[in-house]
Amino acid sequence: MDKLKIAIQKSGRLYDDSIKLLKDCSIEVNIGIDKLKTTALNFPLEILFLRDDDIPQYLEDGVADIGIVGKNVLLEKRKKIKIKETLGFGKCRLAIAIPKSLVYKEINDLNGKIIATSYPFLVREFFEKKYIKAEIHEISGAVEIAPGIGLADCICDLVSSGSTLFMNGLKEVETILQSEAVLASNLHLGKPQNIIMKKLLFRIRSVKKAKNNKYILLNVSNEHLEKIISHLPGIKSLVILPLANSKCSSVHFVVNENDFWGIIENLKALGAQDILVLPIEKIIL
Repeated sequence: MDKLKIAIQKSGRLYDDSIKLLKDCSIEVNIGIDKLKTTALNFPLEILFLRDDDIPQYLEDGVADIGIVGKNVLLEKRKKIKIKETLGFGKCRLAIAIPKSLVYKEINDLNGKIIATSYPFLVREFFEKKYIKAEIHEISGAVEIAPGIGLADCICDLVSSGSTLFMNGLKEVETILQSEAVLASNLHLGKPQNIIMKKLLFRIRSVKKAKNNKYILLNVSNEHLEKIISHLPGIKSLVILPLANSKCSSVHFVVNENDFWGIIENLKALGAQDILVLPIEKIIL
């Protein structure tokens, strides 16, 4: 039976979310300690556990068909692979940081500086666009300590909360890239693998859509019903049901998480009552 080979981090910040995504897609994965690969129990998928920095190369070489990797890694490695889907987790930014004691007014202040980073290509590309001449010192791991030990004047590294920078006496001054986990693929998938990938993407997109939306149920007096309906988003998904009390109706609809509070507050002011908010497991479009 044909299988699709997917590479994910064997450890690190994307591992847990990658495994959770597969489970949310109803794909059962048998994970053991120190396993290098495993096979899904109910979907034609073989999972390879790799170092994140190696995933782009494995994809280009066709050892893996698809992979979950940070956009930052993918762009830094510059391999011939294609992003198929952004996944919405592992969000961070690639940022330049300097010691808190230094005054920073504009990007030209970086001219002539020594910058330590694990992302030399992305930093060099950014500097060229900004006409900055700086010395790039490539190191791997513990980049944030470089200014403190005299190895560099500043750093460029991944930042999520900024707590690591704070603990090392650094402050952000420039953002090079906004990053998150992406699903990338080999450019030359066979027909069977491409069919399986499309099925997996269908599941992933259904899960993503559900996470970004809430299912709302509310009751409203019929005299306010038309006004409530006129203020609802996504009329396509609207359901109106009669209640035992013939003077009232129940309205069901889906709302985007980002718009939730504004819409609910508005509907409450228009007469909506008994509002229930339910999570959605999957949305099939």
